[in-house]
Amino acid sequence: MHDIQLTVNGKAERAQVPATMTLLELLRDRFALTGAKEGCGIGECGACTVLLNDVPVTSCLILAVEADGHRVDTIEGEAVCGELSILQQAFIDTGAAQCGFCTPGMIMSARGLLLRKPNPSHEEIVEAIAGNLCRCTGYEAILEAIHLASQRMQDGGAS
Repeated sequence: MHDIQLTVNGKAERAQVPATMTLLELLRDRFALTGAKEGCGIGECGACTVLLNDVPVTSCLILAVEADGHRVDTIEGEAVCGELSILQQAFIDTGAAQCGFCTPGMIMSARGLLLRKPNPSHEEIVEAIAGNLCRCTGYEAILEAIHLASQRMQDGGAS
């Protein structure tokens, strides 16, 4: 067992974890943060995407011990004080959230992109979500949502 400390959605957390526990398991099973989903378990679908120090990662492939000392942001941290983020609202406004299974991972991948590139091109958005699979939307609404969020943030929105 390993003692780890990390910051999850701005809150300091501690856990004792086995060496084989994934970050996804830690988030879901120990911290009850179930927004990240296990879709494939091999890093192919993106349903488990979270931010590790602002970089999108598939949490099913990251060991919990690798997150020791780092910052993790999940979909649960996206809304603040019950207010949806600009990105979440854009997903709703464009109809990008369908069944919802892929939505948390899509939003976290988009958040990572917008943190490093506030005004991304269409091609950059496509590339940023390339590791996230969706069976419902056909991706156009998702691309539109990310572009809309970028515009709204540029127009003075905070998140």
